[in-house]
Amino acid sequence: MLAWGIAECERGCRSPLDGLAFLRNDGPVTNRVQVLSEPFGKLPSGAEVTRYQLVHPTGASVSIIEYGAIITSIVMPDRHGALSPITAGYGSLEGYLADTAFLGAVVGRYANRIAAGRFCLDGTSYQLPQNQATNHLHGGPEGFYRKLWKSRAFSDESGATVELSLHSPDGDAGYPGALEVQVRYRFDASLCLSVEYEARSTKPTVLNLTQHSYFNLGGSGGVLDHELRICGERFTPTDALAIPTGVIAPVAGTALDFRSWRRIGEGIDSEEPQIQMAQGYDHNFVIDGTPGELRLAAELRCSQSGRHLTVRTTEPGMQFYSGNFLPRSSRGLAHAPSHGYREALCLETQHYPDSPNQPEFPSTRLDVGQVFRSKTEYACSVN
Repeated sequence: MLAWGIAECERGCRSPLDGLAFLRNDGPVTNRVQVLSEPFGKLPSGAEVTRYQLVHPTGASVSIIEYGAIITSIVMPDRHGALSPITAGYGSLEGYLADTAFLGAVVGRYANRIAAGRFCLDGTSYQLPQNQATNHLHGGPEGFYRKLWKSRAFSDESGATVELSLHSPDGDAGYPGALEVQVRYRFDASLCLSVEYEARSTKPTVLNLTQHSYFNLGGSGGVLDHELRICGERFTPTDALAIPTGVIAPVAGTALDFRSWRRIGEGIDSEEPQIQMAQGYDHNFVIDGTPGELRLAAELRCSQSGRHLTVRTTEPGMQFYSGNFLPRSSRGLAHAPSHGYREALCLETQHYPDSPNQPEFPSTRLDVGQVFRSKTEYACSVN
């Protein structure tokens, strides 16, 4: 089924190859994952943004831009070989410049929330910008998702890679230490997208990075009929501001129990306080197994399309977010996302929210001389 060729790419759909330039001249389409590039607009500063596309022989592809290290689309075949995007995105750079939902971005320096935007490190208190009520969220209003990353791309026999790098100066968004960050996206012949992070700091600091893509394995419509399984027996309950209480609680007997396959719509409107405060799912799950080891975190499947997504990670946690605050209507929006309210979901592998203020949580401290490393894999298949 997955031997469907790029030359057949749609009955009516533009091929991923149209209008793009090969970075390497490999001749005609081969069995290798190809790396292509094209301009994707200019920032207000005049800086040009490049879009890379990693194209599998089936026509499946992953598209990445230098702005925000954003995945603009992941296109996968369904059980009949028909291609469609399985992630939410915008059709232009202007959409991402106006975006407030972090679609497809690498977020940091600290993914998720820090209470009151404050933390203390070695006796020094640091104040960060508050961009969600009193919280510091996803690195603040000018986090990594608002930066232009440097890039390079290459391919080999087993896959193709886009490597992006960023220098975050000492004091950026209030964080200590100059930080050098690299993100490597690799798409291989098995339709697995791996995301690897690496970072070093010139001073002790805190760091938490994640990939914020929104998935819809049906390609359109909602995700309430998707089925989800999370390898997490525990979660971190939150208060009304979505800050963890410090308790690590069992999921058993709650609407957050996804240890076995469950429809997402089954508990999304539960009367449980945790669900009501988040207006659906927006919770950190403690992933079973040993942090630092690549292990199964979650599986997502769509019976309509036959697509199946497997998520593996070295991170201790994963935020399941059911798109509760995506726009309910795109009317009147100049740059609307391709999916709205509860039409796409996030599986954000991460350290726990507010860890710098929660001594019982796994540490997010990064010291001088240490190298931060993290890896997450998103593998797509069809049934």
